[in-house]
Amino acid sequence: MPPGTRVMTPPTGESYTFDPGCFSLELLLTGGPGTYEQWEILHEPADLASWLVDSRLAAPPAGEPLGAADFRIRPAELRRIVQFRDTFLSVALAITRGERPSAADLEVINFAAGPGPVPRIDPKTLTHGWQTPITGTQVLGAAAADAIDQVASASSGRVRMCAGDNCLLLFLDTSRPGNRRWCSMQRCGNRNKVHTFRAKNA
Repeated sequence: MPPGTRVMTPPTGESYTFDPGCFSLELLLTGGPGTYEQWEILHEPADLASWLVDSRLAAPPAGEPLGAADFRIRPAELRRIVQFRDTFLSVALAITRGERPSAADLEVINFAAGPGPVPRIDPKTLTHGWQTPITGTQVLGAAAADAIDQVASASSGRVRMCAGDNCLLLFLDTSRPGNRRWCSMQRCGNRNKVHTFRAKNA
């Protein structure tokens, strides 16, 4: 699977793949406030390090992907990342509704921006990698920089919530025509097809 594409397994047990489209929206899969609290997985630094292994951040353009031991997350850094994630969720939801995010929320994102992982060239393979360990502050910097790209550019019009009933997944539509509607054609897209077929033949 491409980096950042996640295998989702809802309570029904029917697994499907989901590509959030960018790192900042991928981070929202770790939980959040309110309705999203039921999916919270970031309880301690090791939880984030394990989750990052399958993220876009852990897959350099070339070379070996990173493992959990390549991340050094401190408790204070985890708290800042969770605060950023929860704030960015509010911003992303506002965008999907066509609303202007609050200035206070945008300031939290701006404050989180900072240096991300440091790129390096592997002397043996001449491939692109990262200087390790990657700190929680660098993870936060990368997430904030990506979030700013999505909010402050033309991409904001492509930040969407899945059109499926009771689906709360957010994604960046990276398709060329810009007409992605579903979290996954395996799940909500297929459900819509079945519903449309049954309604047509009723």
